[in-house]
Amino acid sequence: MLDFNTIINNIHNNLKDNVVKGVVASYIPELSKQDVNQFGIYMQHMDGRSFMVGDAEVPFSIQSISKVLSLSKAIAFENNDIWKRVDVEPSGNPFNHLSLLELENGIPRNPLINAGAIVVADILCSKFENPKADFLQFVRDIANDQTIDYNYKVAESERKTGYNNYAAANLLKSFNNLNNNVEDVMDFYFHQCALEMTCSQLAKAFYLFANKGKCINNKQHISSSQAKRINAIMLTCGFYDESGEFAFEVGLPGKSGVGGGIVALLPNHFIISTWCPGLNVKGNSLIGMQALEQFTTQTNLSIF
Repeated sequence: MLDFNTIINNIHNNLKDNVVKGVVASYIPELSKQDVNQFGIYMQHMDGRSFMVGDAEVPFSIQSISKVLSLSKAIAFENNDIWKRVDVEPSGNPFNHLSLLELENGIPRNPLINAGAIVVADILCSKFENPKADFLQFVRDIANDQTIDYNYKVAESERKTGYNNYAAANLLKSFNNLNNNVEDVMDFYFHQCALEMTCSQLAKAFYLFANKGKCINNKQHISSSQAKRINAIMLTCGFYDESGEFAFEVGLPGKSGVGGGIVALLPNHFIISTWCPGLNVKGNSLIGMQALEQFTTQTNLSIF
């Protein structure tokens, strides 16, 4: 049996003192306050064992990782009808790129770029009675943790600087691919991205994608088929224009966020999350990417 505790501790020790840690996101002013030296790893095995090292219990803004959680709820509501409004192809462009949206008549290339996630947010605004409260409760339930909350300062910081996201929403509206008021959708979207979680909470929330749609409490939230499709989208689109690199180096479905978090999983085996706020030029955690590459190399555990 693999000694996961020793493996993740060795990886943490190998990387924590790296001189080059990347650059903390500053385009959302509140995120720029993060300490680039913070670094945690958490692994949740499907057999119930868990392993952690470093800052795995420090809350951080999960940002775009939340797009997978909102997508899972939207798919539960809409099933295959969701694919009439958003595609499933890798974009090959940065997460906030707008040019493809206009070229492709308001249908975002996939649900994990900003424009696609705004369409998903619009679906949830139509389906939820109280979108922010209902989505937060969904995340708390799947993670089995009622302490999870939004970081309201981050949400406000995003609102004040989110011109590109407002532009995407208005462009979607012009193509009749946004049903609700732009302000309402964006208010929900900014709060969704401002979810604050720890590595351990994140791994537990993503348990359902490794467990055929059943959360850590064994409640079915999405079908096995829907979980398979979400994992496929994470593998091909979860790291924006570095998704191919992550599949090549790590070989797991996963999702990153500009808060420095990454979560990845091997269906039926484990979920692993990392957090280190310094980003590479593509907007993914520099140390987190290296940690996960070392993990799958040393354990020989990937989907390939």
